[in-house]
Amino acid sequence: MPRLSCWFIRAALIHLALGFTFGALLLWNKGLPLHPLLWLLLPAHIEFLLLGWTVQLALGVAFWILPRFQVSRGDVRPAWLAFVLLNAGVWLVGLAPFLPQLPWLTLAGRTAEAGSALAFTWHAWPRIKPPGG
Repeated sequence: MPRLSCWFIRAALIHLALGFTFGALLLWNKGLPLHPLLWLLLPAHIEFLLLGWTVQLALGVAFWILPRFQVSRGDVRPAWLAFVLLNAGVWLVGLAPFLPQLPWLTLAGRTAEAGSALAFTWHAWPRIKPPGG
């Protein structure tokens, strides 16, 4: 398995564990209230599971499984950039509710996530070809 795929999948598993932990805390807080500020974890819970876990796992597997031409996967720098931007975006959006004095965090996080999608597309597009082509 390529190194980048390992990094994508490891990071996805970390986000899965954190997302489940946040979800468990929220569920506990719903039954036996611990602290009202615990509800600030809800956006991080959603972000970590939807983008941090699901999208990151899909990108890691896609990087691994997309066809290679000869022995190379092409220029992998855009894929590494996608990894960095996706993780930065997930963390920025997850931290935004805890830092209300910085309203630009969510926008910066979403922009990083969109940049991640564009960077991964930039890398993967040349590796996609029609069957038999």
